[in-house]
Amino acid sequence: MSGPLTGIRVVDLSAMLSGPWAADILGDQGAEVIKVEPPEVGDHVRALRNQVGGLASMFVNVNRSKRSLTLDLKSDDGVRVLKQLVASADVLVQNFRPGVVERLGIGYDDLREVNPGLVYLSISGFGEEGPYAKRRVYDPIVQALSGLTTVQAGSDTDRPRLVRTVLPDKLTAVTGAQAICSALVARSINGEGQHIRLSMLDTVLGFLWASDMNAYTFADQPVTPEKAASFIDLIYETADGWITVSTMSNREWTAFCEAAERPDLLTDPRFDTPSKREENVDERLSEIQKVLLQRPAQEWLDLLERHDVPCAPALRRFELLDNPQVLASGTIIETDHPTAGRVRQARTAARFAGTPVDLPRGAPRLGEHNREVLAEIGLDPAEIDRLSAAGVVGSEFGEPAPEPADTDTVLTRGA
Repeated sequence: MSGPLTGIRVVDLSAMLSGPWAADILGDQGAEVIKVEPPEVGDHVRALRNQVGGLASMFVNVNRSKRSLTLDLKSDDGVRVLKQLVASADVLVQNFRPGVVERLGIGYDDLREVNPGLVYLSISGFGEEGPYAKRRVYDPIVQALSGLTTVQAGSDTDRPRLVRTVLPDKLTAVTGAQAICSALVARSINGEGQHIRLSMLDTVLGFLWASDMNAYTFADQPVTPEKAASFIDLIYETADGWITVSTMSNREWTAFCEAAERPDLLTDPRFDTPSKREENVDERLSEIQKVLLQRPAQEWLDLLERHDVPCAPALRRFELLDNPQVLASGTIIETDHPTAGRVRQARTAARFAGTPVDLPRGAPRLGEHNREVLAEIGLDPAEIDRLSAAGVVGSEFGEPAPEPADTDTVLTRGA
């Protein structure tokens, strides 16, 4: 691997999505990532549906650029081997429930003894203190508790609504990767590692406060509940399909009215200032919707583009694969995986001019790199054989793939 994090070794003890994708981001940017999994079963995501060659698509997508080591961390030998591995590492990522790593003897204080420079990321659902700290947590739980479910259209008058993707998990992964890089920068200055504690709840609340908690920002002002996003939601129906149009500024609103041949909207007392357009947002969007129903989608997109109004087609997911902008950007890449065959994925989003990254390494089979990694940290073949026979590690080429799980994809580690 190459990239700005070349030379950084990451030990990934995490499972499901938040921790694995955080480590995956580091791996895509050049870090060496060793994914440590329980023998025989591995990460639960391996057992999800949509598999080719025994590899589930989601596992392939959030565990690329890694090697797999199977290790029983409930055994003394497993903990000893992990400490040998950590002694040569820069970063460790774990998302067990609070208290589990301490009980296993692999908490930050335990591992700092063998590596004072270790950057140790602990991901939890709610943090280490409080009535929810030890509870099992999945993405919808955090969405509900954080207030995220009241941001969606209609959720203030009808019912709370989940964001239909595991947003808290994904936000926590990105925040975790960024926090690790910050800690590595600090270590380069002061020479010291540190423990990073990151909860999904904190992550989502920080995300919401950037724009969705305006009514609660000024502490000495009366609190009035904010309305949820407009029901129309900036997705509009045309005569033959769906598009999005955004008219944030005065200039864009004027340009839209000109393109739509509706000069009356410019003088309408409900819409003649930005604050009035915000106050009467449902009525304004209703007027836009009436207009857009009059022509086909592509005709509107061409017309609005000529008037410099921000717009785009509302694509189905399969349609984006052939979208000219996606193709021109080279955002979607295809690589050959030795087990799963031809794999289509998004490339590493950040492009580094001075330290370009390689194509991502394909996701590993369970235990695929056992002998390789153990030999690198100094274990001789006889010791590796002993650990394998004792069940502390799995076989060199991994265990048989688990059967696909009949389960909802609602993610986050519950241990």
